[in-house]
Amino acid sequence: MYSINLEEQISIACNKYQIDTKGLDQAFYKRLFDNISTVGHLFASIYEHHAAGVEKLIALIDLLVLVYKERSNTLKEKDAHKLAQGNWVLSNQIVGMSLYVDRFCGDLKGLPSKLDYLKELGVNFLHLMPVFESPEGESDGGYAVADFRKVEERFGTMEDLRDVQQHMQEENMYLMIDIVLNHTSHHHEWAKKARSGDATYQDYFYMFSDRYLPDQFDQTMPEIFPESAPGNFSYVPECNKWVMSVFHHYQWDLNYTNPAVFNDMLLNIFFYANLGVDILRVDAPAFIWKQLGTTCQNLPQAHTLLRLIKQCVNISTPGMALLGEAIVAPKEIMKYFGTDEFTAKECDVAYNATQMALQWDALATADTRVMLAAQHELLQKPFGTTWITYTRCHDDIGLGYDDSMITAAGYHPYHHRKFLKDYYSGNHELSDATGALFSVNPKTQDARISGTLASLCGLEKAIRYNDVLAIQQSISKIILMQAQTMFLGGIPMLYYGDEVGYTNDYTYQNDSGKSYDNRWMHRPMIHWDKNQRIHIENTVEQKIFLAVQKLIQLRKKLFLFGDYKNITWVTPHNIHVAGFIRAYDNKRVYCLFNYNKQASYITWYLFKEHGYAPAVLFDHWTGAKHKVGLDHEYFIMEPYQFCILEAVDYSVRS
Repeated sequence: MYSINLEEQISIACNKYQIDTKGLDQAFYKRLFDNISTVGHLFASIYEHHAAGVEKLIALIDLLVLVYKERSNTLKEKDAHKLAQGNWVLSNQIVGMSLYVDRFCGDLKGLPSKLDYLKELGVNFLHLMPVFESPEGESDGGYAVADFRKVEERFGTMEDLRDVQQHMQEENMYLMIDIVLNHTSHHHEWAKKARSGDATYQDYFYMFSDRYLPDQFDQTMPEIFPESAPGNFSYVPECNKWVMSVFHHYQWDLNYTNPAVFNDMLLNIFFYANLGVDILRVDAPAFIWKQLGTTCQNLPQAHTLLRLIKQCVNISTPGMALLGEAIVAPKEIMKYFGTDEFTAKECDVAYNATQMALQWDALATADTRVMLAAQHELLQKPFGTTWITYTRCHDDIGLGYDDSMITAAGYHPYHHRKFLKDYYSGNHELSDATGALFSVNPKTQDARISGTLASLCGLEKAIRYNDVLAIQQSISKIILMQAQTMFLGGIPMLYYGDEVGYTNDYTYQNDSGKSYDNRWMHRPMIHWDKNQRIHIENTVEQKIFLAVQKLIQLRKKLFLFGDYKNITWVTPHNIHVAGFIRAYDNKRVYCLFNYNKQASYITWYLFKEHGYAPAVLFDHWTGAKHKVGLDHEYFIMEPYQFCILEAVDYSVRS
């Protein structure tokens, strides 16, 4: 640990910024005082041996006070309200949508006029895909950021973004935006200075004068985009150096072994916090620490940096939660919530990417056993943290869940994944899906899946052939998938266009800046005449919209759908049906999902095996009441049906 007096540094900073430590700012002062030793310990564990370590720690303490001082009174009041709520992100009242601003409504100026549409649906939380300056043709969908504090001109201005936040705040809506911690665009100011030969800024990146160390790194680092961006380093002719560029040649990885990089990026994080962001989505946190001889993913130091960020946010801007976008195996993703003394003190939220992929697995196979095999690990998530649950997002669908889960269901992992890839790319005789394979690795044949929710559920093909029955079946699949996501536990995140059944958009093929990346097929341009069809009786758009709207209303109606570690998965009485119990106080709701294209039969014993014997079940979805039969009799579920069954009359079994 550094030999500096942290309390003295707090006193200096508080005096400098005129902090009222015994009055209005007392709560902040207490948070700072109570947590500064942890901040110092975490910082030292990374930077203790760096020549600038002491200087940058003192600068960090100064930054914590300055950011709080600059935070608006309105945001400080929101901080206090959220702290009083405790674990506000667990609430059943939050339902989100992720969207590209330009493809959804043109620009930021157009977004406030669409809030009524979102409110009608029931959405009160928006994830705006990247809107900050990113070079056309080298943007990676906005994740190659050239300026963390300047809105890309085609989206509008910073004032427009502030206006959006203000409108959302007035409507009691939550805002999420991204911070790309791992890298910058090679057009970023730091990269430009590094390219020009500035040694200070070359140390902001991993830059090498020859291929000796890059070659050693490459021996253990996997390729992220082997088709479009092979290798992990790019040559920079202007300075005759090699720079680490794990994702694309135009995205230069930041060097967090340099404490100046950490402080400067933390300042960007606080910039977003004081903009009024409720949840900050930390993009690709698994990659932020690099170490020779490793995969440079999920390393312990990456978790240390995230814990340090979380401590700093808790001190100065405690109303902002952190989401770690770590799309990794279940055992690894749990670590992003924190472990040991930092359990539930790292990231507040993470994507339940495993569950998302497993629902697609079940839809293709009509077998829920792989999904069930994953739940033991997923249930290890600590109380106080939550998932983003989703059926679709802007990214591809990976099949990275463990082989052991597939083997437990009686399948061979290689052949099982091959079937899924063939099924969703439309290359299997049983498939009605219209999708495509993304980022195929020619060496391993690993690949991910692109396509919209509707197209992967068969709607595109059904409409093409004007098959009325197939259209209805595809709608049933769409709603089944959304229903399990809505009631599983976590913050449900709809993906724009899915609420009205948008199918694949192939116009990306005519754009040289997008044609190499087929993920753009599921990033549609919204045509509002199509969305207005939600008001026309019996249209596909209306059927899907009203169903999703009803799902949201039901989630918000029942408190037990909040994420309170109150889920129990039921044993598979029928391999086609996934089921779990959500319980709170004296309420119990059985949620069942039939992934079979045929009717499935469930013995009534399923509702009795967990210590209770309900006599009557009320289905919140259909409004029907069911009298529970004898153990050997059956409850019948129609193809792709789901049930939300509350026990309204039951007794404890002896």
